[in-house]
Amino acid sequence: MNDVTRILCAIEDGDPQAAERLLPLVYEELRTLAARRLAREKPGQTLQATALVHEAYLGLVGSDRGRQWQGRTHFFTAAAEAMRLILINQARAKGRLKRGGGLRRVDLDRVDIEAETDDLDLLALDEALARLADEEPECARVVKLRFFAGLSQEEVAEALGISRRTADRYWAYARAWLLHALEADAGEGHGTGA
Repeated sequence: MNDVTRILCAIEDGDPQAAERLLPLVYEELRTLAARRLAREKPGQTLQATALVHEAYLGLVGSDRGRQWQGRTHFFTAAAEAMRLILINQARAKGRLKRGGGLRRVDLDRVDIEAETDDLDLLALDEALARLADEEPECARVVKLRFFAGLSQEEVAEALGISRRTADRYWAYARAWLLHALEADAGEGHGTGA
């Protein structure tokens, strides 16, 4: 059992100092994850990687003492999801500032959802991902881990407890499904950016 997993177990057991011992061990990886995630945001993003790390970290270990951690991979997967939700909420808040919030639709025929891009409409992707999760939850989990957490296919397979081949199949299906859904939404004027 590595140090991170040991401290996560201590957090589960209610050790009040465990969260303080965890942050120095995971901070650089969380900061790298946050910076990678923020690099995909549109220009003008006001949230800094450090603030994103701190907000996500507090959400993970601050108030939910009953959370069951299944190890290091589970923690970083949860951290990526927490960061995604923070950015989604911030994008929604910006969208309420003025009609449309400056969002615009993007033709994703030319865009790989895994590639970094300033044009990707995060809210439209989140809406499509929620619909995918309703239909194919495992495929949606693969997208979250690949796109938002930046995990490799091997890491995704390990995190989900599936074979690499199954992870590849889920990724291919999810990618095609999302590209089709985003294209259809843009054509019909659905979603937040139309």
